[in-house]
Amino acid sequence: MPSSGTHFSLQDIEALPERYRANFINSLSGFKSASLLGSTDGRSNNLAIISSVVHVGANPPLLGIIMRPHTVQRDSLSNIKQQGNFTLNHVHTSWTDKAHQTSARYENGVSEFEEVGLTPWFSDTFSAPYVKESAVNIGLKVEQHFTLCNQTEMVIGEIQEVFIKGSNISERAVSGNRITVNGASGFSAVESVIAENGFVDENGYVDIESLHTACVSGLDSYHSTQKIAQYPYAKPKT
Repeated sequence: MPSSGTHFSLQDIEALPERYRANFINSLSGFKSASLLGSTDGRSNNLAIISSVVHVGANPPLLGIIMRPHTVQRDSLSNIKQQGNFTLNHVHTSWTDKAHQTSARYENGVSEFEEVGLTPWFSDTFSAPYVKESAVNIGLKVEQHFTLCNQTEMVIGEIQEVFIKGSNISERAVSGNRITVNGASGFSAVESVIAENGFVDENGYVDIESLHTACVSGLDSYHSTQKIAQYPYAKPKT
């Protein structure tokens, strides 16, 4: 054990008050992406803040999300299961309050878009709602869905289209308004990767800090970021 600091055993953690334990454990995984999950049941458009987005693979392009157990009404999860698609939208640092408010338990049929003052919009080829105010919008089709050991549910989605709104996109990475990256196979499963003056460099790196994407720690703390460094691909030193 370190010479200083606080030690928590499993028994200590299990004895913590429920809300304290939830905040404590959620803080341990570090800074996480702040995303708004957009979905629809065909009548109303729903929006939910999540911080569980994980990269699953680039070819095919897959992202995963963890959803809480379906023991109470979960509009977003129900919509995803019903419709088979959803959107992920980056949270901008200027409206984290609106994003956080989507976590409130609104009645069935109430649109979080309307309640928090964000704007739904739809692409020509995708039925789930995007957040107009977001700098990065990602449309996904459900590829796999399963239950984990603690009864949370993991949904893996295949990226169908991406919109990046900003400026300063690399000329070498774009042909017209569509990212091609020289036909790299990593994008072969993406039906439409579209950049509208986006922050994407010639290697495909998306500068989300310049797009003012927020991140989350714990359950309710929002942060902006500051790059420390960007390193080349690591190889053993000779």
